Amino acid sequence: MYNHSELKKIVDKAIVNLAYNTEAEKLIDPVRYTLSMGGKRLRPVLSLMSLNLFSDHIEEGIMPATGIEVFHNFTLVHDDIMDQAPVRRSLQTVHTKWNVNQAVLSGDVMAFIANECFLQTPAAHLAKVFRIYNKAAIEVCVGQQLDIDFEKAAVISQDEYLRMIELKTAVLFAASAEIGAVIGGAEEKDSDSLREFGRHIGFAFQIQDDLLDTFGDARVFGKISGGDIVANKKTFLLVKALEVADPDQLKKLHELFADRDIDPESKIRRVIEIYDSLNIRTITDNLANEHIELAFSQLEKVNVKKERKEEIAQIAISLIGRDK
Repeated sequence: MYNHSELKKIVDKAIVNLAYNTEAEKLIDPVRYTLSMGGKRLRPVLSLMSLNLFSDHIEEGIMPATGIEVFHNFTLVHDDIMDQAPVRRSLQTVHTKWNVNQAVLSGDVMAFIANECFLQTPAAHLAKVFRIYNKAAIEVCVGQQLDIDFEKAAVISQDEYLRMIELKTAVLFAASAEIGAVIGGAEEKDSDSLREFGRHIGFAFQIQDDLLDTFGDARVFGKISGGDIVANKKTFLLVKALEVADPDQLKKLHELFADRDIDPESKIRRVIEIYDSLNIRTITDNLANEHIELAFSQLEKVNVKKERKEEIAQIAISLIGRDK
């Protein structure tokens, strides 16, 4: 069985060895830059770990897993443009380092590079794997549209928010796990369970991502703390605060998020004060942990020996202990 570190190295090597059309270096330079920015490679590692549950021949899943990572990074390039984010993983975002037009075009080509990776899936599984991937890719775009729509809404419900992050984040984790299982030769009920395992991992990841944006250490997290507050983004923290706030707190929150001239540091501090008074941090942590438990319950159903599940279980455990 492979561990996270070994699989990450395999994915990193595959990314370095990707073949590009270098006729236009200005198109490819931002692609190389984006893919070299690091990260834990959670999605491709999850895919290869799912495969490894059923087969030791993980080489069959390396390129599809790499395609998942390329697609994920493509979405980040475009997300950063839409969010006007200056920093990603402690480095300049592509549109900041180059310009918006370059970021759009280089992001676009990454989507097609991902397709090329998926076309290297073993023929016996290609059609099914590509359909799983393509469905997830479309759903990610739907989730991003809902995220944009929610920016204009005064209030959204918790259920609406959770559906948005399911589409924008959780479905790609789910597809990653399912794709690995399919390539590994898993029975349908096992690949279904791993899909649900990945989905709940994705929920937990995004909920904690919301938490870390506000309460995380920027030096560790790689983003500017409080960036979601400054950008008026609808995060789980804000959605929950608007739901449980008393009339006075509700009025203050609406004023803070409506004031375009407020000093960013003051805004972050005052919003966090309200969050603290409402115990939002604990509520958010509890919800993330609920999804981790649901993930473990799905993993328990997978019909392989318990010891073979130890490495993939560590992915879920690592999310509980993400730096705060």
